[in-house]
Amino acid sequence: MTAAFQEIALLLAAAAGIGALGLWLRQPLILAYIVVGILAGPMALGWITMRDPLDLLAQIGVAVLLFTVGLKLDLHLVRRLGAVALATGLGQLAFTILFGFLLGLALGMDWLKALYIAIALTFSSTIIIVKLLSDKRELDSLHGRIAVGFLIVQDIAVVIAMMAMSSLGMGGADAGLVPTLGMIALKLALAGGLLGVAMRHVLPRLLDRVARSQELMLLFAIAWGVALASLGEALGFSKEVEAFLAGFSLASSPYREAMSSRLTPVRDFLLLFFFLDLGARLEFQSFDGQIGAALMLSAFVLIGNPLIVMAIMGYMGYRKRTGFLAGLTVAQISEFSIVFVAMGVTLGHVGGDALGLVTLVGLLTISVCTYMVLNGQALYERLQPWLGVFERGVPYREGTATSGSGMAPDVILFGLGRYGGRLLRRLRDQGVATLGVDFDPEAVRRARQRGLSVHFGDAEDAELPATLPLGETRWVVSTLPEVDINRALIAALREHRYAGRVAVAAHGEDDARRLKQSGADLVFHPYSDAADYAAETIQSHLQGATP
Repeated sequence: MTAAFQEIALLLAAAAGIGALGLWLRQPLILAYIVVGILAGPMALGWITMRDPLDLLAQIGVAVLLFTVGLKLDLHLVRRLGAVALATGLGQLAFTILFGFLLGLALGMDWLKALYIAIALTFSSTIIIVKLLSDKRELDSLHGRIAVGFLIVQDIAVVIAMMAMSSLGMGGADAGLVPTLGMIALKLALAGGLLGVAMRHVLPRLLDRVARSQELMLLFAIAWGVALASLGEALGFSKEVEAFLAGFSLASSPYREAMSSRLTPVRDFLLLFFFLDLGARLEFQSFDGQIGAALMLSAFVLIGNPLIVMAIMGYMGYRKRTGFLAGLTVAQISEFSIVFVAMGVTLGHVGGDALGLVTLVGLLTISVCTYMVLNGQALYERLQPWLGVFERGVPYREGTATSGSGMAPDVILFGLGRYGGRLLRRLRDQGVATLGVDFDPEAVRRARQRGLSVHFGDAEDAELPATLPLGETRWVVSTLPEVDINRALIAALREHRYAGRVAVAAHGEDDARRLKQSGADLVFHPYSDAADYAAETIQSHLQGATP
């Protein structure tokens, strides 16, 4: 046990050091952690001699991550976005398998190997994409939620495929494919029924008791997510899908925000071990003679998969920007892809060269896709002139998102979180015609239910000002915390000849200075302003109580 502790300590120290170097070089931390895993793995320094502790921590990290994703969804969102997630997920699977199979044949593969490779190319890493979207604070955006939806559809598809293969490989072939798939459907129905009963009759009462202690509530959240993941694996399902469903079962709870905020640091710490483990598992000796084919297949994944998603979402009535940003999330293949082909090797369907090829494609696409997702807005701005083909003349799912009185607003307010939402309500109560703007569909829905005038839109979208009634607006106010987004918003407003004034929120003097330099007329300091107000209020009460 001492040796395992020393290995974990060494890995943490190396991850901290290389992570700090990567941060200084402005490189994604995910890639830094994978590099640590590669260096510490058996192909390089050989620091990792005990795989079980690392693998266990990695699995718990993945379960906690998918649990927190499920926790952010609720039934209203599933009803609204379920259709597009299902259509995009299944459509991308079908088209990628078809074109990937043809590409495999063109590269000289036999039909079975080409089919395995094509299926492997369809699966994207939910874990990596959710981490990237979380780091960019885009999990609650429209494209983020749609992306998570169709990635979960992919995960369910790969689970079904692997369950079918596993059953056939263990003798299930004697019973036939149809009975095997029927047994899988029965298991899914049984699991769904038990989860529905728990959501309705068990969890609400249990949470009311657990929530009396914040420490116990955090422990219960982790235990519930890991327990359902373990139970799902015992029934032949995926730990990832079951952990997601465990979070989803608590998504309608009034305690979900408290659980989510407390799980975030635990999630980020445990996910470190997943990326270390992923890097340590890469086997480079099987890459000989695979470079050319890997580059071709990687180009197909990096370009073809996003185009397929964009085409489907454009046809369904979404704007090209939403389709583009969602499409970037499928520009890599998953750790499931490697596991899927490894299962094919075990069954004798394909050789070890196929596993080496898929591993190399995974390494290339994950590396490039990380940069693509993190720089999605900059990529979109460069490619925007050529993306019009992926948008309908009237993108009806986003084009008529404004609701309210119809009056020309005096103020347009970006950001409907706790601070912005309160500000919008106060301005409305004071008789100021104000239009709220937010990229979170649920925040927009809640504002509409309160009778507020709102518009769905993303402040990073350079085209958004063209859809807003800027002509008679006197003030544009942004409560968004990200300095770069506010600077981009100011630039976009000026580019669209907005002649009014701009006020933005800042959380530090350096941020305020940069925003002033970018053209902000007024800078709010929410935290210091609130502290000043609180101090003045307390002082006035003290003075009033003085004899």
